[in-house]
Amino acid sequence: MSNIPHVVILGGGFGGLAAANEIRNSLNSSKVKITIIDKKDWFMVGYAKLWIMNGTRTFENSIGSLNELPKKQINFIKDEIIEINPKNNFVKTKSENISFDFLIISMGAVLVPEKIPGLTENGFNLYDHNQLDEINEKLNKIESGKIAIVIMGMPYKCPPAPFEASLLVDSMLRKRGIRDSVQIDFYSPAPITLPAAGPEVSKQILDLVNSEKITFHNSQKIKHVESKKLIFENDEYDFDILLAIPPHISPKVIYDSNLAIKPGFIPIDRDCKTPFENIFAVGDVTSLTVNDTMAVPKAGIFAEGEGIIVAKNIISKLESNEKSILFDGKGGCFLESGRDTASIIEVDMFTNQKPTTKLTESTKDNLSKKLDFEKERLSKWL
Repeated sequence: MSNIPHVVILGGGFGGLAAANEIRNSLNSSKVKITIIDKKDWFMVGYAKLWIMNGTRTFENSIGSLNELPKKQINFIKDEIIEINPKNNFVKTKSENISFDFLIISMGAVLVPEKIPGLTENGFNLYDHNQLDEINEKLNKIESGKIAIVIMGMPYKCPPAPFEASLLVDSMLRKRGIRDSVQIDFYSPAPITLPAAGPEVSKQILDLVNSEKITFHNSQKIKHVESKKLIFENDEYDFDILLAIPPHISPKVIYDSNLAIKPGFIPIDRDCKTPFENIFAVGDVTSLTVNDTMAVPKAGIFAEGEGIIVAKNIISKLESNEKSILFDGKGGCFLESGRDTASIIEVDMFTNQKPTTKLTESTKDNLSKKLDFEKERLSKWL
């Protein structure tokens, strides 16, 4: 029986990969064993989905393989987690029990289109990579009519992405010379475009979508979807193509393990600890509140930051150093304009008394940074 400490990481997304690499870059395999478990064997930077949607990318060209991890002395198991047992320090997959000394839960959020009656039959899930080619086909065939982009639940991951989608759809239609024949409507249950970014940045984003003749409908809470018709609590609207961002919840195993209350997420503080001393949670599967009305957004950059903090704190414990650091809440999300430029929403959640956000100018350089960000993550983590 080996007495090398074992760090088990559930989920090979931003948080899990950042944590695993941070630990391995500091401690070799004689000091700590690292295992990532995920039911899929690939990683994608989420915003690449929009490039598959507009036809400038393929799925195959946008992913990295988790099967590369063993080259870094990080074990990878492709399997589904069916039980987390915090009291006895083991997780159960469909095929085995795996014990841990430290556990990092970075399983992400689960999309539940079935929570909205009629959505699956009448619309597309914009965040499902399996539907992107068909969305692209439909967008390339439409000659006239109405395209609806609808946020169907809050919070959702990658908050600027639906707005980017609307701008990239606008760009596709312009290039085909049919933009004037197609109406683009954006519906959100929120009163402003991006509540997590605050009123000032939200107004800038509203001005941006309005400048491309995209109509933003605020405070629209979806009830159900019919054929070519959206039924909201107080309104009804027609559409020809529906691109939906479905509600998000935690994976079932999180509720079964009593780590979160349905339909919510694992509550954490800035140390990313759960009620169990050796179990941490990061990224979209968590809720980290900043104040009464705001939580850290669900975005890869924040999952990465949290993953690195947890890794550093585990390294400290393994080296018998009690020093602990907190997540700083800093990050940024790209916002692509559809005109070969991008801006960055810069976020600082905790430095000042209240969160600060800023939208940078939209430039070609920022679009290059967006491409570089993706390349860097794929090359340094896998």
